[in-house]
Amino acid sequence: MHKAPKWYWWASGAALLWALAGCYAYYSQVSMTADDLAKLPQVQRDIWTLMPKWVVGAYAVAVWSALAGAVGLLLRRRWALLLFFISLIGIAVQFGWTFMATPLLAVMGMSAAAFPLFIFVVGIAMLLLSRYATRRGWLG
Repeated sequence: MHKAPKWYWWASGAALLWALAGCYAYYSQVSMTADDLAKLPQVQRDIWTLMPKWVVGAYAVAVWSALAGAVGLLLRRRWALLLFFISLIGIAVQFGWTFMATPLLAVMGMSAAAFPLFIFVVGIAMLLLSRYATRRGWLG
């Protein structure tokens, strides 16, 4: 394996922090009590209560595979690439359902898509980072 540059370690650390934030968001959602749910805006509450189990599963796959992929980057393992690819699929499934099967955009407008789009772009960036690192021989 070739020596990875300093920026690679910073990017891998940032990927780990991002993935941990995603795991926290997932845990926060699935562990909400009825009181927590009642505090949400009606649109968000409706979406979360209607969300099928398979979409919740896609959310779990997205965040936990991203976390494992980030750990893979730090351990310099080639399997990080596969895990980021799986994560991106989970992101696409989760937000695909959210925007195609719910009235979120009609009610809240296109601004509701800004952060999910950012999440998708970061997912692509982590996939590209792991692909680049694999091609450069930094991952084994």
